[in-house]
Amino acid sequence: MTRSTARHLAIQLCFAAAASGRAPADLAEDFFTEEHFASLADVDELYAELPKGKYRDYILRLSTLVFEKREELDAVIERYAKGWRPERMSKTALAVLRCAICEILYLEDVPVSAAINEAVELDKNYDEPDTVAFINGVLGSFVRGEVDGQAVQEET
Repeated sequence: MTRSTARHLAIQLCFAAAASGRAPADLAEDFFTEEHFASLADVDELYAELPKGKYRDYILRLSTLVFEKREELDAVIERYAKGWRPERMSKTALAVLRCAICEILYLEDVPVSAAINEAVELDKNYDEPDTVAFINGVLGSFVRGEVDGQAVQEET
């Protein structure tokens, strides 16, 4: 398994949590079963390997943070998605944006450029090119507006 695959699974778990209103930790019991992955393996190669160890931990850590911080993440998204409220976005685009911004804000072991590149690449699996470009634009504006600015403020 790779970090990219784990990130993709985290997005799936975040999507399921948002749709159900249940915490990712509650969904994990059913999500991380051999049966669940086996039932989906023929449909999507994403489910070819059940995540274990550090990859399972990463998926749960990211999806739990997204679930706990979703209001804050949505406020960031709304600030940089000019004219778009999170409720109007596709659920997959919203899950991708939440995960990427969460990685940038809260996961120190994920480089900013990796979070953005992965988000854009992963969204290509779900949305139209216009939505992918929108995600890239929102994340770029967010980094220029808050992350780069924060780094400058900390240096002075």
